[in-house]
Amino acid sequence: MIKFNELKPGDYVFAQYEGELWEGIVNELNAEDKEVCVQTEVQDFWFKPEDLRPIPLNDEQLSKLNFEKESLGQGGVKYKKGPFRIQLSKDGAFDDFEIWYREDRRHFKQPIHVHELQNHYYDMTKVELGRN
Repeated sequence: MIKFNELKPGDYVFAQYEGELWEGIVNELNAEDKEVCVQTEVQDFWFKPEDLRPIPLNDEQLSKLNFEKESLGQGGVKYKKGPFRIQLSKDGAFDDFEIWYREDRRHFKQPIHVHELQNHYYDMTKVELGRN
């Protein structure tokens, strides 16, 4: 489940419908009914937050978001998109990493999800992070 207040239009999530997970993008939020309109490959559909699942942030997802990967010495990895950077620790895991944009630096000691990265990216750059 994803908390309703964590979501913004443009965020990528998994929507659960009849036991299947569909990857989609948040199109609209209905604060009054606490529902989220998610566009999947099939159609737009309204979901309750308990029917939404976060997409784990990993190498594949960063590639889909058009980040360029750079291998660093001793197993470290850096991802770049314009002046925005994500640097993983020496073991290359997504549970201890840093993101930065200009002078704004943020350190994470636990995994985050794609929608959370999108929200940090927007907060730091004022530009939406999408797959185009």
